[in-house]
Amino acid sequence: MQTVWHAIVHALALAGSMTWEILWALVLGFALSAVVQAVVRKSTIVRLLGDDRPRTLAVASVLGAASSSCSYAAVALARSLFRKGANFTAAMAFEIGSTNLVVELGIILALLLGWQFTAAEFIGGPIMIVLVAVLFRLFVRSRLVEAAREQAERGLAGSMEGHAAMDMSVSGDGSFLRRLLSPRGFTSVAHVFVMEWAAILRDLVIGLLIAAAIGAWVPDRFWQSFFLEGHPLLSAVWGPLVGPLVAIASFVCSIGNVPLAAVLWNGGISFGGVTAFIFADLLILPILNIYRKYYGTRMMLTLLGVFYLAMAGAGYLVEILFGATGLTPHARNAMVMAEGIRWNYTTWLNIVFLVLAAILVIRFVRTGGIPMLRMMGGSPDAEHDHAGHDHAGHGHGEHDHSAHGNAGHEDAGDDHAEHGHTQHDHTAHGNAGHEDAEHVHAGHDRAEHGDSKHEHPGHDDAGHESGHGSR
Repeated sequence: MQTVWHAIVHALALAGSMTWEILWALVLGFALSAVVQAVVRKSTIVRLLGDDRPRTLAVASVLGAASSSCSYAAVALARSLFRKGANFTAAMAFEIGSTNLVVELGIILALLLGWQFTAAEFIGGPIMIVLVAVLFRLFVRSRLVEAAREQAERGLAGSMEGHAAMDMSVSGDGSFLRRLLSPRGFTSVAHVFVMEWAAILRDLVIGLLIAAAIGAWVPDRFWQSFFLEGHPLLSAVWGPLVGPLVAIASFVCSIGNVPLAAVLWNGGISFGGVTAFIFADLLILPILNIYRKYYGTRMMLTLLGVFYLAMAGAGYLVEILFGATGLTPHARNAMVMAEGIRWNYTTWLNIVFLVLAAILVIRFVRTGGIPMLRMMGGSPDAEHDHAGHDHAGHGHGEHDHSAHGNAGHEDAGDDHAEHGHTQHDHTAHGNAGHEDAEHVHAGHDRAEHGDSKHEHPGHDDAGHESGHGSR
Protein backbone atom coordinates (compact mmCIF):
# COMPACT_ATOMS: atom_id res chain seq x y z
CA MET A 1 0.00 0.00 0.00
CA GLN A 2 2.85 2.33 0.83
CA THR A 3 4.42 1.61 -2.58
CA VAL A 4 1.19 2.52 -4.37
CA TRP A 5 0.86 5.72 -2.37
CA HIS A 6 4.48 6.63 -3.15
CA ALA A 7 3.86 6.04 -6.88
CA ILE A 8 0.80 8.33 -6.83
CA VAL A 9 2.67 11.06 -4.97
CA HIS A 10 5.56 10.74 -7.45
CA ALA A 11 3.21 11.13 -10.43
CA LEU A 12 1.47 14.14 -8.87
CA ALA A 13 4.84 15.74 -8.14
CA LEU A 14 5.83 15.35 -11.78
CA ALA A 15 2.52 16.87 -12.91
CA GLY A 16 3.06 19.81 -10.57
CA SER A 17 6.60 20.35 -11.83
CA MET A 18 5.53 20.31 -15.48
CA THR A 19 2.71 22.73 -14.68
CA TRP A 20 5.15 25.12 -13.00
CA GLU A 21 7.53 24.94 -15.97
CA ILE A 22 4.89 25.92 -18.53
CA LEU A 23 2.66 28.23 -16.45
CA TRP A 24 4.10 31.56 -17.55
CA ALA A 25 4.07 30.45 -21.18
CA LEU A 26 0.38 29.58 -20.96
CA VAL A 27 -0.49 32.98 -19.48
CA LEU A 28 1.58 34.79 -22.11
CA GLY A 29 0.14 32.78 -24.98
CA PHE A 30 -3.48 33.22 -23.92
CA ALA A 31 -2.91 36.94 -23.28
CA LEU A 32 -1.52 37.42 -26.80
CA SER A 33 -4.41 35.42 -28.27
CA ALA A 34 -6.88 37.55 -26.28
CA VAL A 35 -5.34 40.76 -27.62
CA VAL A 36 -5.84 39.62 -31.21
CA GLN A 37 -9.35 38.27 -30.65
CA ALA A 38 -10.31 41.53 -28.96
CA VAL A 39 -9.95 43.46 -32.22
CA VAL A 40 -10.81 40.87 -34.92
CA ARG A 41 -14.53 40.21 -35.35
CA LYS A 42 -15.77 36.77 -36.39
CA SER A 43 -17.98 38.32 -39.08
CA THR A 44 -14.76 39.58 -40.69
CA ILE A 45 -13.34 36.06 -40.66
CA VAL A 46 -16.38 34.67 -42.52
CA ARG A 47 -15.99 37.24 -45.30
CA LEU A 48 -12.36 36.22 -45.81
CA LEU A 49 -13.00 32.46 -46.10
CA GLY A 50 -15.27 32.30 -49.14
CA ASP A 51 -13.23 29.91 -51.30
CA ASP A 52 -10.35 27.43 -51.21
CA ARG A 53 -7.72 29.37 -53.15
CA PRO A 54 -4.16 29.20 -51.73
CA ARG A 55 -4.33 32.82 -50.54
CA THR A 56 -7.62 32.17 -48.74
CA LEU A 57 -6.24 29.07 -47.04
CA ALA A 58 -3.18 31.03 -45.93
CA VAL A 59 -5.43 33.73 -44.45
CA ALA A 60 -7.57 31.05 -42.76
CA SER A 61 -4.47 29.51 -41.19
CA VAL A 62 -3.25 32.86 -39.84
CA LEU A 63 -6.68 33.78 -38.48
CA GLY A 64 -6.95 30.35 -36.88
CA ALA A 65 -3.54 30.79 -35.25
CA ALA A 66 -4.84 34.01 -33.67
CA SER A 67 -7.96 32.40 -32.23
CA SER A 68 -8.87 29.84 -29.57
CA SER A 69 -6.42 26.99 -28.94
CA CYS A 70 -9.09 24.74 -27.43
CA SER A 71 -9.75 21.90 -29.87
CA TYR A 72 -13.45 21.65 -28.97
CA ALA A 73 -13.99 25.39 -29.38
CA ALA A 74 -12.02 25.40 -32.65
CA VAL A 75 -14.14 22.57 -34.07
CA ALA A 76 -17.36 24.33 -33.02
CA LEU A 77 -16.19 27.65 -34.46
CA ALA A 78 -15.23 26.02 -37.78
CA ARG A 79 -18.77 24.61 -38.06
CA SER A 80 -20.17 28.06 -37.21
CA LEU A 81 -18.09 29.68 -39.96
CA PHE A 82 -19.18 26.98 -42.43
CA ARG A 83 -22.86 27.56 -41.62
CA LYS A 84 -22.42 31.29 -42.19
CA GLY A 85 -21.04 30.77 -45.68
CA ALA A 86 -17.34 30.00 -45.32
CA ASN A 87 -15.83 27.48 -47.70
CA PHE A 88 -15.53 24.02 -46.09
CA THR A 89 -11.81 23.59 -46.89
CA ALA A 90 -11.09 27.10 -45.60
CA ALA A 91 -13.03 26.35 -42.41
CA MET A 92 -10.93 23.21 -41.88
CA ALA A 93 -7.72 25.18 -42.49
CA PHE A 94 -8.91 27.65 -39.86
CA GLU A 95 -9.57 24.76 -37.47
CA ILE A 96 -6.11 23.26 -37.99
CA GLY A 97 -4.42 26.64 -37.53
CA SER A 98 -6.45 27.28 -34.40
CA THR A 99 -5.16 24.18 -32.64
CA ASN A 100 -1.71 23.61 -34.14
CA LEU A 101 -0.28 27.02 -35.03
CA VAL A 102 -1.03 29.00 -31.87
CA VAL A 103 1.69 30.87 -29.99
CA GLU A 104 1.19 29.17 -26.64
CA LEU A 105 1.67 25.73 -28.22
CA GLY A 106 4.99 26.80 -29.73
CA ILE A 107 6.27 28.23 -26.45
CA ILE A 108 5.35 25.12 -24.47
CA LEU A 109 6.91 22.82 -27.06
CA ALA A 110 10.14 24.81 -26.78
CA LEU A 111 10.08 24.62 -22.98
CA LEU A 112 9.33 20.90 -22.67
CA LEU A 113 10.91 19.45 -25.81
CA GLY A 114 13.17 22.02 -27.45
CA TRP A 115 13.04 24.71 -30.12
CA GLN A 116 13.31 22.14 -32.93
CA PHE A 117 9.84 20.85 -32.06
CA THR A 118 8.42 24.37 -32.17
CA ALA A 119 9.97 24.84 -35.60
CA ALA A 120 8.62 21.46 -36.71
CA GLU A 121 5.11 22.43 -35.59
CA PHE A 122 5.10 25.72 -37.47
CA ILE A 123 6.58 24.12 -40.59
CA GLY A 124 4.50 20.95 -40.44
CA GLY A 125 1.23 22.80 -39.77
CA PRO A 126 1.13 24.59 -43.14
CA ILE A 127 2.27 21.36 -44.83
CA MET A 128 -0.67 19.53 -43.27
CA ILE A 129 -3.09 22.24 -44.44
CA VAL A 130 -1.76 21.98 -48.01
CA LEU A 131 -2.11 18.19 -47.93
CA VAL A 132 -5.67 18.48 -46.60
CA ALA A 133 -6.58 20.91 -49.38
CA VAL A 134 -5.11 18.63 -52.06
CA LEU A 135 -6.86 15.55 -50.67
CA PHE A 136 -10.17 17.42 -50.48
CA ARG A 137 -9.78 18.42 -54.14
CA LEU A 138 -9.09 14.80 -55.10
CA PHE A 139 -11.63 12.92 -53.03
CA VAL A 140 -14.33 15.23 -51.64
CA ARG A 141 -17.18 15.89 -54.06
CA SER A 142 -19.59 18.80 -53.93
CA ARG A 143 -22.47 16.42 -53.07
CA LEU A 144 -20.70 15.39 -49.89
CA VAL A 145 -20.02 19.02 -48.93
CA GLU A 146 -23.67 19.95 -49.53
CA ALA A 147 -24.81 16.99 -47.44
CA ALA A 148 -22.44 18.15 -44.70
CA ARG A 149 -23.89 21.67 -44.94
CA GLU A 150 -27.44 20.32 -44.60
CA GLN A 151 -26.36 18.38 -41.51
CA ALA A 152 -24.56 21.42 -40.10
CA GLU A 153 -27.70 23.54 -40.54
CA ARG A 154 -29.52 21.22 -38.15
CA GLY A 155 -27.47 22.84 -35.40
CA LEU A 156 -26.83 19.72 -33.32
CA ALA A 157 -24.83 20.57 -30.23
CA GLY A 158 -21.28 19.34 -29.80
CA SER A 159 -19.02 20.85 -27.15
CA MET A 160 -18.08 24.44 -26.24
CA GLU A 161 -20.86 25.73 -28.52
CA GLY A 162 -21.58 28.79 -26.42
CA HIS A 163 -17.90 29.69 -26.32
CA ALA A 164 -17.59 29.39 -30.09
CA ALA A 165 -20.71 31.56 -30.60
CA MET A 166 -19.41 34.42 -28.48
CA ASP A 167 -17.86 37.39 -30.25
CA MET A 168 -16.06 39.47 -27.63
CA SER A 169 -14.18 41.73 -30.04
CA VAL A 170 -14.35 45.53 -29.80
CA SER A 171 -16.30 47.13 -32.63
CA GLY A 172 -16.09 50.72 -33.83
CA ASP A 173 -13.63 52.95 -35.61
CA GLY A 174 -10.08 53.68 -34.58
CA SER A 175 -6.72 52.02 -34.89
CA PHE A 176 -5.83 48.63 -33.49
CA LEU A 177 -3.93 50.25 -30.60
CA ARG A 178 -6.66 52.79 -29.81
CA ARG A 179 -9.36 50.13 -29.56
CA LEU A 180 -7.10 47.83 -27.58
CA LEU A 181 -6.15 50.47 -25.00
CA SER A 182 -9.70 51.68 -24.50
CA PRO A 183 -11.67 50.57 -21.40
CA ARG A 184 -13.80 48.33 -23.64
CA GLY A 185 -10.63 46.87 -25.13
CA PHE A 186 -9.29 46.05 -21.67
CA THR A 187 -12.59 44.39 -20.80
CA SER A 188 -12.63 42.40 -24.04
CA VAL A 189 -9.08 41.12 -23.51
CA ALA A 190 -9.95 40.08 -19.95
CA HIS A 191 -13.09 38.25 -21.09
CA VAL A 192 -11.34 36.37 -23.90
CA PHE A 193 -8.39 35.51 -21.64
CA VAL A 194 -10.51 33.95 -18.91
CA MET A 195 -12.84 32.18 -21.34
CA GLU A 196 -9.87 30.63 -23.14
CA TRP A 197 -8.51 29.34 -19.84
CA ALA A 198 -11.91 27.93 -18.94
CA ALA A 199 -12.10 26.16 -22.30
CA ILE A 200 -8.67 24.57 -22.13
CA LEU A 201 -8.30 23.86 -18.41
CA ARG A 202 -9.93 20.41 -18.35
CA ASP A 203 -7.81 19.00 -21.18
CA LEU A 204 -4.67 20.62 -19.84
CA VAL A 205 -5.10 19.06 -16.38
CA ILE A 206 -5.98 15.65 -17.86
CA GLY A 207 -3.00 15.81 -20.19
CA LEU A 208 -0.59 16.70 -17.39
CA LEU A 209 -1.91 13.91 -15.16
CA ILE A 210 -1.75 11.29 -17.93
CA ALA A 211 1.75 12.37 -18.94
CA ALA A 212 2.92 12.29 -15.32
CA ALA A 213 1.35 8.87 -14.71
CA ILE A 214 2.92 7.37 -17.83
CA GLY A 215 6.25 9.03 -17.11
CA ALA A 216 6.27 7.71 -13.54
CA TRP A 217 4.77 4.25 -14.02
CA VAL A 218 5.50 3.01 -17.57
CA PRO A 219 9.12 1.93 -18.05
CA ASP A 220 11.03 3.44 -20.95
CA ARG A 221 11.82 0.00 -22.35
CA PHE A 222 8.15 -0.53 -23.17
CA TRP A 223 8.02 2.59 -25.34
CA GLN A 224 11.44 1.88 -26.83
CA SER A 225 10.18 -1.51 -27.97
CA PHE A 226 6.85 -0.14 -29.19
CA PHE A 227 8.45 2.67 -31.22
CA LEU A 228 11.24 0.42 -32.62
CA GLU A 229 13.95 2.70 -31.25
CA GLY A 230 16.71 0.24 -32.05
CA HIS A 231 15.89 0.40 -35.77
CA PRO A 232 16.31 4.03 -36.98
CA LEU A 233 14.80 3.55 -40.45
CA LEU A 234 11.85 1.48 -39.28
CA SER A 235 11.30 3.90 -36.40
CA ALA A 236 11.17 6.86 -38.79
CA VAL A 237 8.57 5.03 -40.91
CA TRP A 238 6.55 3.74 -37.95
CA GLY A 239 6.46 6.95 -35.88
CA PRO A 240 4.21 9.16 -38.07
CA LEU A 241 1.84 6.23 -38.65
CA VAL A 242 1.39 5.28 -35.01
CA GLY A 243 1.66 8.76 -33.47
CA PRO A 244 -1.88 9.84 -34.46
CA LEU A 245 -3.25 6.48 -33.32
CA VAL A 246 -1.77 6.96 -29.84
CA ALA A 247 -3.28 10.45 -29.77
CA ILE A 248 -6.72 9.13 -30.77
CA ALA A 249 -6.60 6.59 -27.94
CA SER A 250 -5.34 9.10 -25.36
CA PHE A 251 -8.49 11.29 -25.41
CA VAL A 252 -6.24 14.33 -24.74
CA CYS A 253 -6.48 17.30 -27.05
CA SER A 254 -5.20 20.84 -27.44
CA ILE A 255 -2.16 21.88 -25.42
CA GLY A 256 -2.81 19.02 -23.03
CA ASN A 257 -1.14 16.55 -25.38
CA VAL A 258 2.26 18.31 -25.30
CA PRO A 259 3.33 16.83 -21.92
CA LEU A 260 2.40 13.39 -23.24
CA ALA A 261 4.40 14.11 -26.41
CA ALA A 262 7.40 14.79 -24.16
CA VAL A 263 6.94 11.40 -22.49
CA LEU A 264 6.69 9.66 -25.87
CA TRP A 265 9.80 11.43 -27.16
CA ASN A 266 11.77 10.27 -24.13
CA GLY A 267 10.35 6.81 -24.79
CA GLY A 268 11.71 6.61 -28.32
CA ILE A 269 9.11 7.84 -30.82
CA SER A 270 10.61 9.42 -33.94
CA PHE A 271 10.82 13.19 -34.49
CA GLY A 272 8.18 13.04 -37.23
CA GLY A 273 6.07 10.81 -35.00
CA VAL A 274 5.95 13.51 -32.31
CA THR A 275 4.83 16.06 -34.90
CA ALA A 276 2.06 13.79 -36.19
CA PHE A 277 1.01 12.96 -32.62
CA ILE A 278 0.55 16.62 -31.71
CA PHE A 279 -1.45 17.32 -34.89
CA ALA A 280 -3.83 14.47 -34.04
CA ASP A 281 -5.62 16.37 -31.27
CA LEU A 282 -8.31 16.94 -33.92
CA LEU A 283 -8.94 13.19 -34.24
CA ILE A 284 -9.51 12.06 -30.66
CA LEU A 285 -12.65 9.95 -30.23
CA PRO A 286 -14.88 12.64 -28.64
CA ILE A 287 -14.12 15.03 -31.50
CA LEU A 288 -14.79 12.34 -34.11
CA ASN A 289 -18.23 11.94 -32.55
CA ILE A 290 -18.73 15.71 -32.79
CA TYR A 291 -17.80 15.59 -36.49
CA ARG A 292 -20.50 12.94 -36.92
CA LYS A 293 -23.07 15.22 -35.30
CA TYR A 294 -21.92 18.29 -37.20
CA TYR A 295 -21.43 16.93 -40.71
CA GLY A 296 -22.82 13.38 -40.83
CA THR A 297 -21.14 9.96 -40.71
CA ARG A 298 -19.75 10.05 -44.27
CA MET A 299 -18.02 13.38 -43.78
CA MET A 300 -16.75 12.28 -40.35
CA LEU A 301 -15.10 9.24 -41.94
CA THR A 302 -13.74 11.45 -44.72
CA LEU A 303 -12.23 13.86 -42.20
CA LEU A 304 -10.74 10.94 -40.28
CA GLY A 305 -9.07 9.55 -43.42
CA VAL A 306 -7.95 12.89 -44.87
CA PHE A 307 -6.65 14.29 -41.59
CA TYR A 308 -4.83 11.06 -40.74
CA LEU A 309 -3.09 10.95 -44.12
CA ALA A 310 -2.21 14.65 -43.91
CA MET A 311 -0.83 14.30 -40.37
CA ALA A 312 1.27 11.29 -41.27
CA GLY A 313 2.43 12.98 -44.47
CA ALA A 314 3.41 16.15 -42.59
CA GLY A 315 5.28 13.99 -40.07
CA TYR A 316 7.26 12.28 -42.84
CA LEU A 317 8.14 15.56 -44.55
CA VAL A 318 9.24 17.13 -41.26
CA GLU A 319 11.39 14.05 -40.57
CA ILE A 320 13.02 14.33 -44.02
CA LEU A 321 13.51 18.13 -43.94
CA PHE A 322 15.04 18.23 -40.47
CA GLY A 323 17.11 15.12 -41.13
CA ALA A 324 18.51 16.59 -44.36
CA THR A 325 19.49 19.83 -42.60
CA GLY A 326 20.91 18.13 -39.51
CA LEU A 327 18.38 19.77 -37.19
CA THR A 328 16.77 16.61 -35.83
CA PRO A 329 17.50 16.49 -32.08
CA HIS A 330 19.23 13.37 -30.82
CA ALA A 331 19.11 13.81 -27.03
CA ARG A 332 15.93 12.44 -25.50
CA ASN A 333 15.81 14.63 -22.41
CA ALA A 334 12.43 16.32 -22.59
CA MET A 335 11.34 18.14 -19.42
CA VAL A 336 9.30 15.42 -17.71
CA MET A 337 11.13 13.80 -14.85
CA ALA A 338 12.29 16.87 -12.90
CA GLU A 339 10.56 17.21 -9.55
CA GLY A 340 10.30 20.25 -7.30
CA ILE A 341 10.30 24.02 -7.78
CA ARG A 342 13.57 25.96 -7.92
CA TRP A 343 14.20 29.68 -7.57
CA ASN A 344 15.25 30.50 -11.13
CA TYR A 345 14.08 32.50 -14.16
CA THR A 346 10.97 30.29 -14.47
CA THR A 347 9.86 31.27 -10.99
CA TRP A 348 10.35 34.99 -11.70
CA LEU A 349 8.44 34.72 -14.98
CA ASN A 350 5.62 32.83 -13.27
CA ILE A 351 5.30 35.54 -10.64
CA VAL A 352 5.14 38.31 -13.25
CA PHE A 353 2.60 36.56 -15.44
CA LEU A 354 0.49 35.39 -12.50
CA VAL A 355 0.14 39.06 -11.52
CA LEU A 356 -0.96 39.84 -15.08
CA ALA A 357 -3.44 36.95 -14.95
CA ALA A 358 -4.82 38.19 -11.63
CA ILE A 359 -5.40 41.67 -13.09
CA LEU A 360 -7.32 40.21 -16.04
CA VAL A 361 -9.36 37.88 -13.84
CA ILE A 362 -10.35 40.77 -11.56
CA ARG A 363 -11.43 42.80 -14.58
CA PHE A 364 -13.39 39.80 -15.86
CA VAL A 365 -15.25 39.42 -12.57
CA ARG A 366 -15.92 43.15 -12.07
CA THR A 367 -17.37 43.56 -15.59
CA GLY A 368 -19.96 40.78 -15.30
CA GLY A 369 -17.97 37.92 -16.75
CA ILE A 370 -18.97 35.16 -14.34
CA PRO A 371 -22.38 34.39 -15.96
CA MET A 372 -20.59 34.05 -19.33
CA LEU A 373 -18.86 30.94 -18.00
CA ARG A 374 -22.25 29.29 -17.62
CA MET A 375 -23.01 30.06 -21.28
CA MET A 376 -19.95 28.26 -22.68
CA GLY A 377 -21.84 25.07 -23.43
CA GLY A 378 -24.91 26.85 -24.79
CA SER A 379 -26.78 26.40 -28.05
CA PRO A 380 -24.85 26.76 -31.31
CA ASP A 381 -27.67 28.97 -32.59
CA ALA A 382 -27.37 31.49 -29.76
CA GLU A 383 -25.12 34.16 -31.25
CA HIS A 384 -23.83 36.01 -28.19
CA ASP A 385 -22.21 39.25 -29.24
CA HIS A 386 -20.17 40.54 -26.31
CA ALA A 387 -18.16 43.10 -28.21
CA GLY A 388 -16.67 45.37 -25.59
CA HIS A 389 -19.34 44.19 -23.17
CA ASP A 390 -18.50 46.39 -20.20
CA HIS A 391 -20.87 46.91 -17.32
CA ALA A 392 -18.83 49.67 -15.75
CA GLY A 393 -20.76 52.54 -17.27
CA HIS A 394 -19.28 52.74 -20.75
CA GLY A 395 -22.52 53.20 -22.60
CA HIS A 396 -24.65 50.86 -24.62
CA GLY A 397 -24.84 49.78 -28.21
CA GLU A 398 -27.72 49.01 -30.48
CA HIS A 399 -30.09 46.16 -31.28
CA ASP A 400 -29.80 45.03 -34.85
CA HIS A 401 -32.91 43.24 -36.07
CA SER A 402 -32.13 43.62 -39.73
CA ALA A 403 -33.62 40.28 -40.74
CA HIS A 404 -36.96 40.99 -39.11
CA GLY A 405 -37.78 44.39 -40.48
CA ASN A 406 -37.63 47.44 -38.22
CA ALA A 407 -41.02 48.97 -38.90
CA GLY A 408 -42.82 49.53 -35.65
CA HIS A 409 -39.96 48.02 -33.63
CA GLU A 410 -40.50 48.61 -29.94
CA ASP A 411 -38.38 47.85 -26.88
CA ALA A 412 -40.67 47.28 -23.93
CA GLY A 413 -39.28 48.29 -20.59
CA ASP A 414 -35.56 47.73 -21.27
CA ASP A 415 -33.55 50.13 -19.16
CA HIS A 416 -29.94 49.98 -20.35
CA ALA A 417 -28.56 52.84 -18.30
CA GLU A 418 -25.07 52.42 -16.92
CA HIS A 419 -24.60 49.05 -18.56
CA GLY A 420 -22.29 48.08 -21.45
CA HIS A 421 -24.85 46.64 -23.86
CA THR A 422 -23.53 45.85 -27.30
CA GLN A 423 -25.07 44.71 -30.51
CA HIS A 424 -27.52 41.83 -30.49
CA ASP A 425 -27.53 40.45 -33.99
CA HIS A 426 -30.64 38.45 -34.82
CA THR A 427 -29.99 38.06 -38.52
CA ALA A 428 -30.16 34.29 -38.31
CA HIS A 429 -33.81 33.99 -37.20
CA GLY A 430 -36.60 33.00 -39.41
CA ASN A 431 -39.20 30.19 -39.09
CA ALA A 432 -42.89 30.51 -38.43
CA GLY A 433 -43.67 30.09 -34.78
CA HIS A 434 -39.95 30.06 -33.89
CA GLU A 435 -39.14 31.30 -30.44
CA ASP A 436 -35.64 32.57 -29.87
CA ALA A 437 -33.60 31.46 -26.91
CA GLU A 438 -32.99 34.10 -24.29
CA HIS A 439 -29.83 36.13 -24.56
CA VAL A 440 -28.50 36.37 -21.04
CA HIS A 441 -26.41 39.45 -20.41
CA ALA A 442 -23.85 38.97 -17.70
CA GLY A 443 -24.40 41.02 -14.60
CA HIS A 444 -27.93 42.26 -15.44
CA ASP A 445 -30.66 41.90 -12.85
CA ARG A 446 -34.12 40.85 -14.02
CA ALA A 447 -35.64 42.75 -11.11
CA GLU A 448 -34.15 46.01 -12.39
CA HIS A 449 -34.91 45.66 -16.06
CA GLY A 450 -37.78 43.25 -16.55
CA ASP A 451 -38.28 41.05 -19.59
CA SER A 452 -38.66 42.80 -22.89
CA LYS A 453 -40.29 41.60 -26.09
CA HIS A 454 -39.29 42.93 -29.47
CA GLU A 455 -42.17 42.98 -31.89
CA HIS A 456 -41.33 42.69 -35.57
CA PRO A 457 -44.37 43.68 -37.59
CA GLY A 458 -42.26 43.75 -40.73
CA HIS A 459 -41.07 40.15 -40.40
CA ASP A 460 -41.84 37.85 -43.31
CA ASP A 461 -42.82 34.83 -41.20
CA ALA A 462 -45.94 35.34 -39.17
CA GLY A 463 -45.95 34.35 -35.55
CA HIS A 464 -42.23 34.93 -34.91
CA GLU A 465 -41.56 36.08 -31.41
CA SER A 466 -38.19 37.06 -30.02
CA GLY A 467 -37.93 37.07 -26.24
CA HIS A 468 -34.85 38.85 -24.96
CA GLY A 469 -34.74 38.68 -21.24
CA SER A 470 -32.13 40.77 -19.44
CA ARG A 471 -31.06 38.97 -16.37
